Amino acid sequence: QVQLVESGGGLVQAGGSLRLSCTVSGLTFSNFAMGWFRQASGKEREFVAGISWGGGYTYYADSVKGRYRISRENAKNTVNLQMNSLKPEDTAVYYCSAVRTLSTAAKREPAEYDYWGQGTQVTVSS
Repeated sequence: QVQLVESGGGLVQAGGSLRLSCTVSGLTFSNFAMGWFRQASGKEREFVAGISWGGGYTYYADSVKGRYRISRENAKNTVNLQMNSLKPEDTAVYYCSAVRTLSTAAKREPAEYDYWGQGTQVTVSS
């Protein structure tokens, strides 16, 4: 049974930082590219950041570039999202996702991913 479990969400003031983690089980983690998405209330789910199976290739949405950093630890089956300089518009439920691929091609659409976590709430106050 594949499980993706996010943690690290919470309430933070604008300008602050949070670090999200996603622990994965039930699959061979190093065979999967990983992504983070978010969904604000009343809006569609949007891509935030992605990382290739080995961690050598990362890519970001323009809205978070320079503020967020995605990383992974294959030995721990974990992918992280460091979020700095947070803004109220970053408020959303953040989801971890996985897609089985050894390609480094960027995957920015939710439909491209095979597995999803339950999400963790991030709230940024002004």
